[in-house]
Amino acid sequence: MQEISNKSFRVSEIFYSIQGEGSRAGLPCIFVRFQGCRLRCSWCDTPYALEFDKDGELMSGEDIVSKVRQYKCNFIEFTGGEPLEQAGIIELMDYYIKNNYIVAIETAGYISVKDIPKEVIKIIDVKTPGSKMHKKNNLENLAYLTKQDEIKFVVDSKEDYEWAKKFILDNDLSSKVENILLSPVFGRLEYIDLAEWILHDNLPVRMQIQLHKYIWSPNKRGV
Repeated sequence: MQEISNKSFRVSEIFYSIQGEGSRAGLPCIFVRFQGCRLRCSWCDTPYALEFDKDGELMSGEDIVSKVRQYKCNFIEFTGGEPLEQAGIIELMDYYIKNNYIVAIETAGYISVKDIPKEVIKIIDVKTPGSKMHKKNNLENLAYLTKQDEIKFVVDSKEDYEWAKKFILDNDLSSKVENILLSPVFGRLEYIDLAEWILHDNLPVRMQIQLHKYIWSPNKRGV
């Protein structure tokens, strides 16, 4: 605990829910959503977590541990906002690894993932052109991928899909990670269209939908 006792984090929310995305969709999970992100994706569904100082709560590492301990679950995901903007995030991940949690981090991919502990599952969101943020992708992060990690593309159109397909093939992503995730922007791309594009191209990816948006209201927070 000492390594995080003097660390401060800007936290948007901490909650216990069903994992809605990725290869572990459907599993109970504790989410720690951090406040602050430098990107402004056109389809962002957590705009309340973007501003660094306007919203959120300042919490110590001990505060976070105390809150997380309320939930009887050993799967924790750090998300945002952008968790890698938090100065003590590496130490916090180390703490949970040492305490036998399954630890995942979802990152927008513009900050280096080099120092993330090898035990942590990295979910890297590669920005497509429809996000208006694709020029911010840090391609050096591809060198730090392991098989347990996941690459996610949020797709807004056929153009986004074709861009993602080229990125996947050009970078041989299927040899780097077990799970490449393609997710349609909720309410803006028909699921059947994305499914048929994937099947037509025999693309080695996993299509996903945001499960939590069907269990609860699409705009409900804390789920």
